[in-house]
Amino acid sequence: MSPETGAEAISPATGAEPAAGAETAVTLDAVEHVYGGTVHALGPIDLALRQGEFFATIGPSGCGKTTMMDIVAGLTEPTGGEVVFEGRPVRGAVPEGVGIVFQDDASFPWLTVFDNIAFGLRRLGMAGAEVRDRVDYAIDFMGLQGFAKARPSELSGGMRQRVCIARTFVMEPRLILLDEPFGSLDQQTRILMGDELLRLWRETGATVLLITHSLDEAALLSDRIGVMSARPGVFIEIVETGWPVDRDSRMASKDEFGQVTTHLWELLRGESMKAMGDGGP
Repeated sequence: MSPETGAEAISPATGAEPAAGAETAVTLDAVEHVYGGTVHALGPIDLALRQGEFFATIGPSGCGKTTMMDIVAGLTEPTGGEVVFEGRPVRGAVPEGVGIVFQDDASFPWLTVFDNIAFGLRRLGMAGAEVRDRVDYAIDFMGLQGFAKARPSELSGGMRQRVCIARTFVMEPRLILLDEPFGSLDQQTRILMGDELLRLWRETGATVLLITHSLDEAALLSDRIGVMSARPGVFIEIVETGWPVDRDSRMASKDEFGQVTTHLWELLRGESMKAMGDGGP
């Protein structure tokens, strides 16, 4: 453990590798992306996500965080390198077993809460009884009881995002990709949604990759945090938090939590100033 941070700070060379005995869910091998042949946005990135871990990525605006997630999701082709999910290369399509939750409200306004959550299952042609069982369970798990027949316009922002998360949850993904899923919510709701996300993670055993600008959110939710440089984004350090699996927002009251967030900002401050075009003091 680092005496300064209360968390084990791992160098990019070793932190990108899974722990001994841990199975690897996703591997990024020299992944990079160049836009228009001129803007080097990302990489090269080397990373191995451990099966069942919660991994967050933070970095300055424009460093390629979302581009990296889109490449992992199969939504964007890398300019160089390769992503492998469960032993198979990711190329040009979202792999089976991957669920994605975006920052923007992606609920369908013309559908009820129940029908929003059931949407993907019905597209798969799942039998009606199993759809009902899965959706009813998700509604209960996500605290949406009593709102199954409501439409998104009747819900708060936090509740609409719960619907989007539940729609991913019922598909039983083995890898969940989250791009600033709580970015539009107020701070109190973000904290509570973080607790619900941790419960979902424990329930499913899925591997989670979270993209966030919030140092507190990254520190609270994650097993490991990858800190990215200014563009082109590469990992400058990967930090192990050392939190227990059964953690929740009460971790924020511990001294170790403050030490981790302080260390993250020490790493990120200079990179953020570079991204703003100011070298700083």
